Amino acid sequence: MATRTYTLKAATATPAPRIDYERLLNEEQLLAVEAGEGPVLVIAGAGSGKTRTLTFRVARLLERGIPPEGVLLLTFTNRAAREMTRRVEELAGAFADVRQLLSGTFHHAAHVLLRQHAGAIGFSRDFTVLDREDARDLMSSCIAERKLPRERRFPKAEVVLDLVSMAANLQLSVAEVLVERRPQFLPVAEDVLAVARRFAERKGRMHLMDFDDLLVMLKRLLVDNPIIREQLVDRFHCVLVDEYQDTNRLQGELVDLLAGERRNLTAVGDDCQSIYSFRGADFTNIIDFPKRYPGCGIYPLTRNYRSTPEILRLANASISLNQRQFSKQLISSRPPGAVPVLACTLDLDQQAAFVAQRVLELRDGGMPLEQMAVLYRAHSHSIELQLELVRRGIPFRVRSGVRFFEQIHVKDVLAHLRLVGNQRDELALKRIVKLVPGIGPAKAEALWEALLALPPELSLVEGLARPEVQAEVPRKAAAGFARLIQLLERLGAPGSNMTPGQMIQDVLAGGYGEYLRTEFPEEERREDDIRRLAEFAARFEELPRFLSEIALVAEFSAREATGEPPAESLTLSTVHQSKGLEWQAVFVISLAEGRFPFPGAVSTPDEEEEERRLFYVAATRAKDELALCYPISAVLRGGERAVLRLSRFVEELPVGEEAPYDRLIVETRTAQPGS
Repeated sequence: MATRTYTLKAATATPAPRIDYERLLNEEQLLAVEAGEGPVLVIAGAGSGKTRTLTFRVARLLERGIPPEGVLLLTFTNRAAREMTRRVEELAGAFADVRQLLSGTFHHAAHVLLRQHAGAIGFSRDFTVLDREDARDLMSSCIAERKLPRERRFPKAEVVLDLVSMAANLQLSVAEVLVERRPQFLPVAEDVLAVARRFAERKGRMHLMDFDDLLVMLKRLLVDNPIIREQLVDRFHCVLVDEYQDTNRLQGELVDLLAGERRNLTAVGDDCQSIYSFRGADFTNIIDFPKRYPGCGIYPLTRNYRSTPEILRLANASISLNQRQFSKQLISSRPPGAVPVLACTLDLDQQAAFVAQRVLELRDGGMPLEQMAVLYRAHSHSIELQLELVRRGIPFRVRSGVRFFEQIHVKDVLAHLRLVGNQRDELALKRIVKLVPGIGPAKAEALWEALLALPPELSLVEGLARPEVQAEVPRKAAAGFARLIQLLERLGAPGSNMTPGQMIQDVLAGGYGEYLRTEFPEEERREDDIRRLAEFAARFEELPRFLSEIALVAEFSAREATGEPPAESLTLSTVHQSKGLEWQAVFVISLAEGRFPFPGAVSTPDEEEEERRLFYVAATRAKDELALCYPISAVLRGGERAVLRLSRFVEELPVGEEAPYDRLIVETRTAQPGS
């Protein structure tokens, strides 16, 4: 028998890198990527290469020997997950099967895990996932089961779904959500709670889950089944979360449960860009991370590759005033550029004219419209601008939704005014009567036919009150139809001095506000839109002129819809919708108290700090040019002109030689005779 010698090689703690990280990353990114095991918090400033850092960290973990199936990468959109997976494949595809990563949205990951373990919580592994439409249909069925009185307004299925979803994501009961967030529904709370319970019962009986249930049930699985949780914690050597500042309470708890005792969690986000509390995002998830994970590594990314030093100087000065934050100063990697400007305009119309003219100047100077954006706090703040862009033929797209005057609730209110201006407007009448509970398209048609059969000398209100028309009104709609007649009588009373703005306020107070509260989940924003419409209309003394201005926008939209799409368009967006995007030139408009910040959004120090973060996000979208626009005055709903105070977020910036902006006084040139 032969004897041989076998020599053991010295073990190395970490395999030599196959990727040249030092060449491809800056110093801060490299520190975050090379961080060892344990909890890691990467505070990724705006434009600092967050996605690059996260994907390189995944590649580095794979290089260290972590199996691909042991990596859980959580994102907020499937698009982000696909992009990061693609980048990891490019970096590590030669030595790891990246397809084995579990990467995707929280809901995608929960779906995958529940398919494997649904039996442990009483569900079939073949459970069905309801999309929003199916969930709405099931909720409608649960509401119908209650046989509620038709004359009483009860929130629509979409609204009750929103309540149930909010309760799940905030980890509150539906009753708590009603009290804290939707007190207008307290009079029907008993029925709302019964419908919500029935909705949950029917889903469970049929082995159905909606999107919120995927997260709720995953948490139940992890909490109620310690053995399964231990298996999953053992499986996922590393948990990584993108946009961590946007996680809600439920998502934060799921991340902690899946990281478990290993604590190998990498959370990447920017506390200074936490702006979604209205959606349920929980700022404490990121700001209190060091308390939940004592001894965690904190890695700030401050090298900004997007904006000029001048723009970052303004952004840094603003956000430094927040108390609850991980303090940092963004440093630009770009050469100096133009100083931001504070454009002071007489009013909202002059603000719109300034933006439109400056956009045309930039385009003439070679900057494409695609590289410009106008940002605002609320969609309704773009009314004057949209009209001005239409007048000048500047194509634009509204990222924050449909154009203002094309929104359903705005068109509903305008239909009332159109009908006052033209009592034979068939489309306006049908639109209005269908708002009455109990009247659908068929009855609206029957009512119109009954009106046509009447003597033409009768006024609209007289016609609607005639017995032959009243005979077409269902009994369940009688009370609502009577209120509509009273409203139209007030709006079109002979000799009435009501301005268009006052008419709009009357429509809102005369029943449409109640309609919004029961029909739409975001009724508060829609009511704000209508109030802003009334404010805009207050500048018009006569209804025909107001309606002709609105018709101008409608005609422009119709031409765009039927013609060739423009080669390029200016972007209009709320600041919330702009997060994650960038443009060469950015205009932030209506920087006045009561507009930015929102009046109801700064009642506490925490709310004020979130509004300041929103201003910070707006400023850091700009790469080369930033214009802050301040309208000095506005016409209010009563028709009187009021002086507006400069937004606190501009007023609190350094002044004099230290001011991070140049003040620009906008004037309107009066046309000279013969010019």
